[in-house]
Amino acid sequence: MSETEDDGDTFGVGIHVTEAEFQFVVHVPSDIDSGWTDPEEFQRLVEQAVWERLDREATLRRLAADAETGETVTLGRVTLRPDGTVVDAAFRESVVET
Repeated sequence: MSETEDDGDTFGVGIHVTEAEFQFVVHVPSDIDSGWTDPEEFQRLVEQAVWERLDREATLRRLAADAETGETVTLGRVTLRPDGTVVDAAFRESVVET
């Protein structure tokens, strides 16, 4: 079954760990809806949706303790419509545990 415009696009999300910082990573689907016209905007919306649902401080603290430098840790996925509506979000349980 193919996605319709109402279904939104599903973006994988993760955190890449470097020696100096955490980098928020958005995996963009190859068949992204043409309604997404500004890559910086959808990345901002995806990141906003993630931190509205996860405790940012606790998540980053856990990654600092558990992740290796150079590792990209998958947090989960967020499905958004081009208007910014969150259709669905799912995260790895190990990420959301406190």
